Amino acid sequence: MVEAGAVLGARVVLGAGSFVGADAVLGDDTVLEPRAVLMHGCRLGARCIVHAGAVIGADGFGFARDERGAGVKIPQTGRVLIGDDVEIGANTTIDRGALDDTVIGDGVKIDNLVQVAHNVRIGEHTAIAGCVGISGSARIGAYCLIGGGVGIAGHLEIADRVVVGGMSLVSRSIRRSGHYTGAFPLDTHDNWAENAATLRQLAKLRDRIRQLEQQNEARQPGDRDKS
Repeated sequence: MVEAGAVLGARVVLGAGSFVGADAVLGDDTVLEPRAVLMHGCRLGARCIVHAGAVIGADGFGFARDERGAGVKIPQTGRVLIGDDVEIGANTTIDRGALDDTVIGDGVKIDNLVQVAHNVRIGEHTAIAGCVGISGSARIGAYCLIGGGVGIAGHLEIADRVVVGGMSLVSRSIRRSGHYTGAFPLDTHDNWAENAATLRQLAKLRDRIRQLEQQNEARQPGDRDKS
């Protein structure tokens, strides 16, 4: 189904049961596989492939609490803007922005069952493996590799050319390129925060312990002979 105002480029292919919302735009040679959805006002560049069941432009998860503590929906008025040569896996969801747009750069490759929340920005030629969850307003640089099952917290930044190992939890910004891996088991938040702070100091603590051991051995050279 194609709604009024949608613009389809040359040689676009629409699979059975696919949906193109009002005022959406598809670039030349782009393919929507069966049951893929491009919601109203969203844009797909040229030579993109959207696999079966993917949904681009559904409302982001935005709610505020009223005086009773009940969730009240916040209108999601942004769009999803996707560049050229992008491939999006089956049953992946990319939410529209709340106020700003959700933006996917040229050449990005996204695997199956990935959740991209509202206002996320992903730089060109980044590749994201299956079952990754990217929380709202996260910024991922260009030429990154995100392993399967990674969780990325909201409102943080990942530099260009970063590799994140599978099943890692990214809970703080990554400012430099490199290979990063790590996760914690579930715990109370206070314990988690304390352990996270300690873990970052382990290398320094190890070096300090080695230094103290060497100092102790230097001061008591005869103790080993007595034993």
